[in-house]
Parts: sequence; structure tokens; C-alpha cells
Amino acid sequence: MSETMKKVIFQEVGKPLSVVEGTIPVPGEGQLLLRVKACGICGSDLHLSHQPHIPAEAVFGHEFSGEVVAVGTGNAGDWQPGDRAVTIPLSSCGSCAACLKGNPKGCPTMLPIGLGHPDAPGAYAEYICVPANSSIKMAESLSWTDAACIEPFAVGLYTIRRANIRPSENVLILGAGPIGLTATLWAKFCGAGKVVVSEPVPHRMELASKMGADVVLDPTKEEDILAAYIRETGTVPDIIIESVGVPGLIQQCIHIAVPGSRIVVAGVCMEADTIMPMEAVMKDLTLTFLLGYEVQDFHFALQMASEGRIDPSVLLTDQISLDEVPEAFEALRTPNTQCKVVVVP
Repeated sequence: MSETMKKVIFQEVGKPLSVVEGTIPVPGEGQLLLRVKACGICGSDLHLSHQPHIPAEAVFGHEFSGEVVAVGTGNAGDWQPGDRAVTIPLSSCGSCAACLKGNPKGCPTMLPIGLGHPDAPGAYAEYICVPANSSIKMAESLSWTDAACIEPFAVGLYTIRRANIRPSENVLILGAGPIGLTATLWAKFCGAGKVVVSEPVPHRMELASKMGADVVLDPTKEEDILAAYIRETGTVPDIIIESVGVPGLIQQCIHIAVPGSRIVVAGVCMEADTIMPMEAVMKDLTLTFLLGYEVQDFHFALQMASEGRIDPSVLLTDQISLDEVPEAFEALRTPNTQCKVVVVP
């Protein structure tokens, strides 16, 4: 094995990503060295590339699968070279109260992998070091690319769980990116009544239907989304899920929500935004924000994919090489026919 590898790095805001040569990392105590087999490009990566606090040479990529190449010393479990792995992209101690309860997000030493931190580089690379305690052995029946799509399915599942959907409750989902699409699937999986998706991009509208949406609306052709929902379903949404993440959408959700309903914010907006609290108060709304998912969501999504009960490949629209990442990354900044682009080093 060569001592060098290819990786894609962030340069600075306003500049495209760059493909460079780097040194293959050495797994430390409790770590695995993976040869990256597939890594998804996430909307969060696009958002991060606009943030001035992200350091130069950061490596993005937190949706990935890989083959174990080497095992570090210490508490690395029963991992062996050649094992197939997916990793929950959180580096945590594994021994604090939060970790022992299965909540690594609450670990005081937690670092998100592939989200810009210099000590936790991501998988836009040929190799990556990951914590053994965050990694899961994957079934032979699951492809590398399907496994790389599990992470957004975990986010979609957590979104639906936080929405507290009860059987036959009706749902409106704004946005048919990977999170909106996976939330659509899980909403129907969990017994929702009418599920309506609002999305302007034709290809993503088609994907929403494949994921189980009862109705797909083009918001550019509707003056009033609530009126369109009522027209198409004969009822009103009990739950609205915002999965776009641009300023103004939370207030739009508040405006169209019916009294007593619930709003779940899954979109990641990294700009200042304004809402009218009084309107939400007068409607007695519940407004929920969420971060990622819990470990149980990742495990359940992986299990359902391994058993063939969900099909992660529905999200996959493009496979590219590391050399193609900078151009593909820039193209994803504007709406197009792509949904989940997966890098195959």
C-alpha cells in the first residue's frame, strides 16, 4: 500500500474544493483505518463551505462506508482487516454517561467527523481513520453505495420520531432533498395518513412519489400551499416538516400551519432568520428543532436496508470519482436533477 493518498480539501469561502495528495493516516488507539468505498455529498457540506470559520484544508464527507485496512491498538473490539464497515460520524469517548446511554451527541469530547473540524477529517478521501466504537459491521448483501446512503435515512427517521406521528396523522413536507425524501418514506412506514411533499424540481418530485408521497406539489405553481393541500387531500396537515433550510421557511410554516399542529425543522439554515412568535402563539403551535439523529435511528435504518425493507439506492442519482468532486460540488449549489451524489474513490 502506498503511503500517500488522494483527498479533497476545502480552500476558503468562494473558492472550489481542491484535489490534493496527502499522507495516509495511521489509526490510533481504538481506531480503524478504512479504505473509503463510497461517500455521499450532503447539503450540510455545501452549507459549511460558505462558513468563514471552516479552516483551510478541512476534509468534508460524513456519509460513508469502507473496508477495514488496519486496526489501532487498545479497545478496538473484534474488528479485522477486510471487515466491511459503516460509521456513525461522531468521535466520542465511549465511556461517559452520555455515551453509555447511547447518546454520543452529548459527549463532552464529541467531534463530528467530516464537518470541518481539523481533528476529525471526513471521507472525501481514499482513506479515513474512524472510532471503532462508532463503527458497525455491514451485511454482505448491502452495497457500498447503499451503505453510504444510510446516514440521511437515519436523519429522516429521527425527524419523523421527533414529529411524534400518530397513525393516520397527515403530513406536509417542504423540500424533497435527501432528508425530505427519507422523511417521506418513514412517515408512511410509521403509519401516517396523507403525506404531501412540496418541491419545485421535477426529478425530485418524481423521487418523492417513489418514496410514497400521496401528492407532490410544485410550490412555484401554487399561490397557497395550505389551500393546495386541502384541495388535493380534503384535509389539513397535522405536522409540517421543513427540510430546506433557507431563511423565511420557518415563518412560512408558521403562517400555513393550522391551530394546534406541529412544525419540525430539519433543514439546516446557517443564516439569520426572522419569525413572528405571536402568530405561532395564537395558533398554539409546537415548534421542534433537531440535530442529526440518535444511534438507534442509524442502527434501525441499517437493519431495514440490510433486510431489504427500504431501498437506499432510490436516493442515488450520480456516482463520481474524487477528481470529479470539485466540479460536482459547485453544480450542486443550484437546483438540478441530482439528489444524492456518491463519491467512489
